Amino acid sequence: MFHRTLLALATLSLLAACQSSPPTAAAAAPAPAAPAWQQGRLPDQAGSTLAPVAGKLTATPASDIPLQNFKLPPGFKAEVWAAGMPGARAMARAENGKVYIGTRGIGRVYEVTDNGAARTSRVVVDKLVQPAGVAYANGSLVVMAIDKVLRFDGIATNPGVAPVDMTAAFKLPKEQHHNWKYIAFGPDGKLYVPFGAPCNICEPGEEYAQIRRYNADGSGMEVIARGVRNTQGFAWHPESRDLWFTDHGRDWMGDDGPPDELNRMVKTGLNFGFPYCHANGIPDRDFPKAGACADVTLPVQTMGPHAAAMGVHFYTGSMFPAEYRNTLFVARKGSWNRTQKFGYDVVTVRTDATGANPRIQPFMTGFLDPSNDSFSGRPTYLLQLPDGSLLISDEQLGAIYRITYAK
Repeated sequence: MFHRTLLALATLSLLAACQSSPPTAAAAAPAPAAPAWQQGRLPDQAGSTLAPVAGKLTATPASDIPLQNFKLPPGFKAEVWAAGMPGARAMARAENGKVYIGTRGIGRVYEVTDNGAARTSRVVVDKLVQPAGVAYANGSLVVMAIDKVLRFDGIATNPGVAPVDMTAAFKLPKEQHHNWKYIAFGPDGKLYVPFGAPCNICEPGEEYAQIRRYNADGSGMEVIARGVRNTQGFAWHPESRDLWFTDHGRDWMGDDGPPDELNRMVKTGLNFGFPYCHANGIPDRDFPKAGACADVTLPVQTMGPHAAAMGVHFYTGSMFPAEYRNTLFVARKGSWNRTQKFGYDVVTVRTDATGANPRIQPFMTGFLDPSNDSFSGRPTYLLQLPDGSLLISDEQLGAIYRITYAK
């Protein structure tokens, strides 16, 4: 009995102590990581409302596309060539006229068939991680996502062909930021692939901020350029065969800089500056370095602040007037890291084969309404058809426009 009484008293004392003790504080939840696009933002910019513009991932009917707002030089005309393909970006054309279109956010690759009077589209592959890169050569379509490379042999005549998975051969780095790609086969038959910086501004590491080329099967990889932050388009000059490419400037250094670049690569092994040097010789604020721009290949032309310069194309057709021969067309998708939007257009850059005396001129405008800082579409890539007309993809409206000229 005595022992039972002591046990009861001890139990009551323990309960009283527990009830009188303050409750243990719950462990603080870890702060959510900042989005990748905020990296490089200064503390005094923390209140900024600037943020990347969300893409429209639902189909826009052709009847809802404000074609009447688009402006072109006299004699040129735009028509909706195809619509209903959300996120349409880079284009590649097969020998029989079928056009393949990569996307980024929606994860699809489309095929458009032109039967003369109308175009129809279908989804070739879906649920990939940002398959922006498409290229076509020797009867095969190559699709490159961030973590996968697929080859569709004979797809233009055999729509149901199963892809060959070539991922292992290309040894793709894993980071996603700026790793969506534009790809193309060069005059040498090799496949050219960019790997952007995995950040807004950082030391990118050995695998990033570069352009590589591969044999078509993924063998023979070479790094041919470094210091390239985020190129989303390149083309070879019809005469010199030099590679020209756009490159996006970093964010959070102000409304007016650093501007995007248009670069010319006359040999392999050049350095184009990232992360220490931008545009026409602007040292980086966050990564200072003595002689930051000393051994950097500077651009042929800057393309405007935060313009998101994308696809480029040297015009070689005969439909447009003679002064457009070998002129470079550049699609500028448009800014987000700027208090007043900039770009949202297609421009031409006239220069000689060496890049001397470049002149930028507007070509296709009207996507941006400066009166209220709003936009309708975002032009991204260009593809020349055999008749000399020019296709322009619009990522925001999921459309492709055909540009023709008549006197």
